[in-house]
Amino acid sequence: MRTEKPGDRGRYEVMDGVWVLCRSDRTARDAAELHRDDLAQAESLPSWRAERFLAGRATLRRLLSEVRPDLADAAVRPGVRGRPCLAGHPDVGVSISHDGGLSAAAVAPGRRVGVDVQLPPDEPYEGMLRRCLKGHAAQLEGLSAPELARELAWIWTVQESCVKAAGTGLAGRPWTIAVTPGHRHGRWGRYRWASLRDSSPIPLSCAFTLREDPDARGLSDTSPADLEC
Repeated sequence: MRTEKPGDRGRYEVMDGVWVLCRSDRTARDAAELHRDDLAQAESLPSWRAERFLAGRATLRRLLSEVRPDLADAAVRPGVRGRPCLAGHPDVGVSISHDGGLSAAAVAPGRRVGVDVQLPPDEPYEGMLRRCLKGHAAQLEGLSAPELARELAWIWTVQESCVKAAGTGLAGRPWTIAVTPGHRHGRWGRYRWASLRDSSPIPLSCAFTLREDPDARGLSDTSPADLEC
């Protein structure tokens, strides 16, 4: 896992052909980066939602312009269950995430992909800890509240990125995905995941299929039978 260029803070190549970009929404509001098609889609949205929508689209287009400039002008349309798809390019996986004034995007030609960014909660409540950590909760008993919140955020980004790659979202019950605290790589069924713990100051994870996966380019939204990482 590496940053593509020293000057491109926030852009990472998770593995060969899987790229992630994370940045502040303030950066993404540059009018020069706003695409006419995205602006047209945002017109019908409430102002607060339009701002977030445009920031995410701008981050995705910035990443496309850097790693696949031939696709930077492609129309982005909601696919199955609302996940973004590049019109005319179903073989190119893309994903967008938002949280707390941050936008993240992932691009993975020939793969399915999901990305998630998450700011640590102020006070993670007990029910959330039990639901997301399950049998691993005991490992974190000695952490302070801020440390616990940060670890929970890292784990949630893995769980969320996995179901986003699968195309199921919350309907895929991300909290059922077992993630070992502190791990940087893992697997959920046919999906691989990576947490950018050594690179990103903000909890940020990405999940993706292998290019050899026969369904890597398909649109099936069936969740893996194996829910263990």
